[in-house]
Amino acid sequence: MTALAPGSIGLATSDAARQVARRHRVGRAGLAVFQLSTIVGIVVLGALLYNIANEAAGLVAYEHKTDPAAVLPGGRDLAALSAPELAAVLTANLSPGEVATLEREAPLAERSQAELRRLVDERVLETHAAAAWNLTDSVLDRPAIEATVAERHPDADLRLTSWLSPAFVTAPQSGDAEYAGIRTAILGSLWVIVITMAVAVPVGVAAGIYLEEYADHTRWLNRAIQTNISNLAGVPSIIYGMLGLAVFVRALEPLSSGGAFGAADPTTANGRTILSAGLTMALLILPLIIINAQEAIRAVPSSLREASFGLGATRWQTIRHHVLPGALPGILTGTILAMSRAIGETAPLIVVGMSTYITFDPSSPFDKFTTLPGQIYQWTARPQPEFHHIAAAASVVLLVLLVALNASAIYGRNRAQVRY
Repeated sequence: MTALAPGSIGLATSDAARQVARRHRVGRAGLAVFQLSTIVGIVVLGALLYNIANEAAGLVAYEHKTDPAAVLPGGRDLAALSAPELAAVLTANLSPGEVATLEREAPLAERSQAELRRLVDERVLETHAAAAWNLTDSVLDRPAIEATVAERHPDADLRLTSWLSPAFVTAPQSGDAEYAGIRTAILGSLWVIVITMAVAVPVGVAAGIYLEEYADHTRWLNRAIQTNISNLAGVPSIIYGMLGLAVFVRALEPLSSGGAFGAADPTTANGRTILSAGLTMALLILPLIIINAQEAIRAVPSSLREASFGLGATRWQTIRHHVLPGALPGILTGTILAMSRAIGETAPLIVVGMSTYITFDPSSPFDKFTTLPGQIYQWTARPQPEFHHIAAAASVVLLVLLVALNASAIYGRNRAQVRY
């Protein structure tokens, strides 16, 4: 055995120490990069939430086309009137036809005070927003805003207004930002996402089971299918919109419009319906669900399959009773991610034919529709700043809706968690 020179041990120790120090420096640099990335993400998220909240409230200068003193009893303030007094104002100042229409929708005597006040504002006083400011300016520059209103809108009523209110959530669309609501858009989004998940989840999970448990990956066809599914997950969403337009709106128009079932007016049916939108979005998220289902199934220990086969179970019995329960949390995680993508998409729905202005609530899969993201897009494209404020309020509702749906799915996933 060759003896080491007296200085070689010290040299080797010195080299090892330098290497360890270099690795520690690299590790600290990596940690700093990760921390910086996290901070940047938090700052960007905070900026987004601040921008939404800043636009969702602020001072608004309201003007009336009709002088309130001329129509309100005793010249009192609108907020001080009771529900019967508000109903009397509506009856006295609207035409018999308008009153009859309102009574058919819901009797005035049964409406709430807030609803009647809104009707008086809209139909009798014809109140509109002459100018609006965001929350930051309203708090920091209120004296300057009051001076501007006094100069340019001397008869205006300046109020600190939250554009997000119960009336905003429950009202249908309107051409006036002050009275526009998102009820129709919320219902449209829920219709579309229900159809999307009802189609995509069973098909995606079934495809994942086949590809992972049954398919022979030595065959070129199965390998080609797997490769194409992976590629489809990265296709731009608008391409799926073009596919939905060609297939569901045009080629399958008798089915997607409901004409084949006698559920649509043949003079107006054109296939641009909730059903077409839901099927298009199902195609969009299908690759994501398939890939996540495969990964979740692959993560189930092989020992469970082997034990099941050893006890004489068939392949399907093994999948049903052992593989799927173990893979279910992972499958639900993929479903949550896919649902989050689907509920926020706009481009495919615009191509398929989403309505930008619709005042009636959808009641079947064959109705025309709009969605919350589409409504936000339409309002932000308008030049009036009031529509930008209600777009921010609608964004808050969209975020709350998304969090609620995700929370429900996460709760179900945690309940189904299997530990080995």
